[in-house]
Amino acid sequence: MLTLLLAVAALVAYWMLRPNRAEIDPRLELETWTAVGDGLHNSNTDLIFWRDQFYLVHAASPYHMGSAKCRLVLRRSRDARQWQTVREFNVPGQDIRDPKFAAIGNLLILYAFPNAGFQALPYRTVYSVSGDGDTWAPFADIEQPGWLLWRPKSRDGVTWYVPAYWHQHGKSALFSSTDGIAWTMVSMINEGEANDETDFEFLADGRILSTARLEVKADSPFGHIEASTLLAVAEPPYTQWSHQKSRVTRLDGPALFAHAGRVFAVARHQPGARGPLTRLGSMLSRKRTSLYVVEPDRLIHLSDLPSAGDTSYAGVVLRDGSLWTSYYTSDIGRDYPWVIGMLLKSEIRMARVGLDSLVRLADAKAPPGSRGGSWR
Repeated sequence: MLTLLLAVAALVAYWMLRPNRAEIDPRLELETWTAVGDGLHNSNTDLIFWRDQFYLVHAASPYHMGSAKCRLVLRRSRDARQWQTVREFNVPGQDIRDPKFAAIGNLLILYAFPNAGFQALPYRTVYSVSGDGDTWAPFADIEQPGWLLWRPKSRDGVTWYVPAYWHQHGKSALFSSTDGIAWTMVSMINEGEANDETDFEFLADGRILSTARLEVKADSPFGHIEASTLLAVAEPPYTQWSHQKSRVTRLDGPALFAHAGRVFAVARHQPGARGPLTRLGSMLSRKRTSLYVVEPDRLIHLSDLPSAGDTSYAGVVLRDGSLWTSYYTSDIGRDYPWVIGMLLKSEIRMARVGLDSLVRLADAKAPPGSRGGSWR
């Protein structure tokens, strides 16, 4: 028993002292800085540029797991460097997480997921609206019980679409709306494999490309050998979906965006070997926030951002020739496994990436017209 305890202590000490080995491609024009570092476990970000200012929202909690002390903090900035706290949101007696913005009509809408227990198992979507960014309505329920809405988008500013996943996992669907509040189901995107967080983006030809986190067995602490990322495509009117998969990573906390005829993502990456205790999604694995190219038949890792431990859940703004992205991360000087990062403080970081350098990197790593297999 003593030998076992010493071995565990040595492993934890190694984890705590292991230096960060994030792989940041030097061809990427990258600036990065801390936006929030107040000693809390800050997480689950989103970012939008609205009425000439950046708005950042994130969760602030004692740790990654559910806590009634958790709140959402809304901040505002003109330069994404100096942030003013606007207000905080909470659900009394419950955890709240995964905030998402949408600017629809003259309103800024904030969506979020209440969570009733210690496990991260949100069960409904609530929303609040503001006409000026300062005064916000009380949270109200989206009238699609049990569906967890991700990030709304529109091609024409009239019809909005949002992917959502079922609160008990196992399916995702596409919904449409004209006001961002009343949503109607369009189609089922996928069923099975413990389908979790689902995002999407419009392709240049009008099709939708969607990704989903496939856990296979929901919330398995050591991941699953068949875990993957779903790649699903639908043509208008988005009622029929074709499916592929990628095992480059399990794309947790996805934020997809389109630029220069391509779809990109900022999302979680799991580097390193995949053994019995470090399969995709394992709490013992190292994690990163990374940039990807997303195509209908493959997922291509481009570069990590400075990140480690508990990390990802980004927000994205394209402005002034740059990708501006918010995300959260454990201490970037270390390389904790995910489980350690969940328990320790984490900061909100901003990164600014030159879009031209992002396109050049994508062209180098995934040349236009090249083909990849469904499991790449």
